[in-house]
Amino acid sequence: MTGDSLFLYGTLLHPPVYRAVAGADLAGEATELAEHAVLTAVAPDGRSLAFPLFAPAAGQVARGLLVRPDAAARERLDFYERVFGYDPAPVQVMTAAGPQRAVIYQPRQSLWQGGAPWSLADWATTHGDHTAEVVAEVMALRGIATPEAILQRYGMLGARVASRRRARAEPAPATLRSVPGPDDVQVHDLRRPYTWFFGVEEADLSFRRFDGASSATVTRAGFIMADAVTVLPYDPIRDTVMLVEQFRFGPFARGEANAWSLEPIAGRIDPLETPEAAARREALEEARLTLATMHPVARYYVSPGAVTEYLASYVGIADLPPSAEGVSGLEVEAEDIRAHVISFARLMDLVASGEAANAPLLISAQWLALNRDRLRGQGA
Repeated sequence: MTGDSLFLYGTLLHPPVYRAVAGADLAGEATELAEHAVLTAVAPDGRSLAFPLFAPAAGQVARGLLVRPDAAARERLDFYERVFGYDPAPVQVMTAAGPQRAVIYQPRQSLWQGGAPWSLADWATTHGDHTAEVVAEVMALRGIATPEAILQRYGMLGARVASRRRARAEPAPATLRSVPGPDDVQVHDLRRPYTWFFGVEEADLSFRRFDGASSATVTRAGFIMADAVTVLPYDPIRDTVMLVEQFRFGPFARGEANAWSLEPIAGRIDPLETPEAAARREALEEARLTLATMHPVARYYVSPGAVTEYLASYVGIADLPPSAEGVSGLEVEAEDIRAHVISFARLMDLVASGEAANAPLLISAQWLALNRDRLRGQGA
């Protein structure tokens, strides 16, 4: 089917997405398919999903674009659709010149139901630019990973793209540090030897030195991770905090005698999710806890020499009776998380003894020590 025309009806009609997938600009002929509709896909649990579903619909007309990509673009399009379990299938569409045979990408099995009509314009406003960047990440893995492996990584790819977009949008104050110019870092070669839960990037680059000259080409490598949040729940009435405890691979891999870590509630920020919303969601998932006022603590890199992970830390006001303790977590993520409700004084004892050895916990505890009287006076 390589030489066939393609009937496009969904996210590939967004020019930046098509360009990222096909490696060519989007151009085609307006086309219709009777007795069908483009609907919002609905998951088995009733959630509306961002992508569309092409479905039979009596009396309706599905509108799209008929394109004829060259062999290279078609191979890229087929690869991209295979990632999500879509294969080309024959179809007859109506064009200005009359009926014409074409090919449409259809899912291999009915995983979703059709919901409300899907709007390309609405989707592009909220998801278009983000998706185009995620698609570029997907296509960069062509020839490196199988479609099945890429699908498993898709959520993390989206989270990393969201982190990159968030970094570009956030202010970058420079009252003491240098103000960089657009050419102050030159990347000569970029490699991605590993991409899974986190990625590894290795670059040959040069950078502007403080004397104004360009450095020699150097090789740098880093772990590419998505932005995350932490929140330390605090009850100003009882003067208590909640810590969560769980097994952590990092201390285990380092050889720690005890790989169970005391931490604030924490988690990755989902694509298109705000840090505060992520903190509230994680509090519900990890501790069945609803937070009231959220107080920003700091935003910071954990280890900027080699790790892109960027944290937004909060102290969240909550009701913390002893009954708030317990074990929870998402089974689908193999989480086994125990919540402890302890006094503020006990928290500071843990900091002093070294049992609290988690950077976000130490930072949040020190912030709380500085602001505790104010929060207690306000009751929030």
